Amino acid sequence: MLVDETGCLVAPLVRRTQAPRGKTPILKQRGRHREKVSVIAALSLSPGRKRVGLYAQTHPRSFINSTKTALFLRQLLKHLRGRVILVWDRGNMHKGPPIRKLLADYPRLETEFLPPYAPDLNPVEHLWRHLKLDRLVNFAPDDADQLDNYLTDYLDDAKHDTRRLKACFRASKLKLPKRLRTLAG
Repeated sequence: MLVDETGCLVAPLVRRTQAPRGKTPILKQRGRHREKVSVIAALSLSPGRKRVGLYAQTHPRSFINSTKTALFLRQLLKHLRGRVILVWDRGNMHKGPPIRKLLADYPRLETEFLPPYAPDLNPVEHLWRHLKLDRLVNFAPDDADQLDNYLTDYLDDAKHDTRRLKACFRASKLKLPKRLRTLAG
């Protein structure tokens, strides 16, 4: 299972469009507006069942810290059976007393760290890239609640799109064990 977090601002990422000449789209947003929605997600590979899975949680107007990360993982571990190997970066939200308590409470959970500054190894980063550089481009929500609804819908669609999830694994430079490569490839 690979875990990562991101934040999405209410302010739109403005990109060139293919609007008719003279019909420049107008993106209305409240000025000086810094509302955001934080998202945590886990991509899982189940070698025995040959399945990929996506689990995610949004936090409007909030940041993800170690307490929220531990709560997310506790909820996730209720759905996953057997030994779980958790691979993530060395972010502060992956350290501290709540994470140590989680690891003590769930001995079946093992953690591995990605090398520093290696987002290209985490398949979840490719999900974020698709979200931010494709789906959220030129989207100007009214507030964090509207953005949260949009993100929740996107993540729900992605959860049921195994081709997209497998593409995230293929796009990453993470070297999977041979028995898992056939699943993701």
